[in-house]
Amino acid sequence: MKMMEYLSDRLGNLVFQAVFVIAAAGFLFLTGTQAGVLILLLFVWILCFAGMQAVGFYRCRSRIQEMENIMDGLDKKYLFAECVPKTGSFYERKLLDLSRRSGKAMIEAVSDAQTAQKEYQEYVESWVHEIKTPITAAGLICRSADSVTRRKILRELDQIEAHVERALFYARAESTEKDFLIRAASLAEIADKAIERHRTLLMQNCIRIETQNLEQTVYTDEKWVIFILGQLLQNAVRYRGENPFLTLSARQLGKQVQLTVGDNGIGIPAHELSRVFDRGFTGSNGRSRGGSTGMGLYLCRRLADCLEIDLKITSEAGKETKVTLTFQAKENLTKL
Repeated sequence: MKMMEYLSDRLGNLVFQAVFVIAAAGFLFLTGTQAGVLILLLFVWILCFAGMQAVGFYRCRSRIQEMENIMDGLDKKYLFAECVPKTGSFYERKLLDLSRRSGKAMIEAVSDAQTAQKEYQEYVESWVHEIKTPITAAGLICRSADSVTRRKILRELDQIEAHVERALFYARAESTEKDFLIRAASLAEIADKAIERHRTLLMQNCIRIETQNLEQTVYTDEKWVIFILGQLLQNAVRYRGENPFLTLSARQLGKQVQLTVGDNGIGIPAHELSRVFDRGFTGSNGRSRGGSTGMGLYLCRRLADCLEIDLKITSEAGKETKVTLTFQAKENLTKL
């Protein structure tokens, strides 16, 4: 706080006092008071006034500095009004009391919102687990149908299951740190499980897959990485080109491991690459082919950030798309 800021905040009071002093001096002069006496009185008043303003300024600045130090030292900033020591100023006590009441109301509102969100999340998770039963039952029932009908039904069931799984992971996205289990995992096993989970979808769309050098060990959460790879496999199917081909290859980068998932699909226009991880972004390919929610890559980025995986994407329109996941070394992980 600066002196000019302090004085400007009290400008009305200063102007009133100046006018009052000038009027008093004029009255005394008209009633016969000598000029020397008036000058002496004015000098004394200026000294007293300046001293009072200086004392008020330093007290105000010290108080503000004290409150700033309290705020900086708090982990939970919303408890500021509760931690500020009481002062003799009625105005400040009243202001802090109003701040406390406002903060209490805010905390209650946030608590109610968190409770409602938790209940909704629990409902979504429960619904997802319940809906998987009829999906599985429908898959078993359709086995008695003819081969053409069976393939069509299984394809649609796979799509339903993929959307349901995405809904579950999205519901948990706000609290993924509570669902982590970081440990050593085989990259080959992770890739095999992701491919097996989407085997029907890949086979029905004649996707050829080649794996290279996946015999690597990474430190991550296997379940979340399988989900990320699943989203990439689904995208490769949705945006496939002629003679679709998919490669999963890994290489060692010092103590890091880099996994690249590449396809020979229709690619992504260059001007859309910077937005593919945005929530709800579908792009021109998603709109033309339909079925895109714009959530798959968004969730991949969210999960990759939580797992401390560096996720990057490169693409050439009409030719290929490559997604690279770089797994950190064990000693560099902060959440292990």
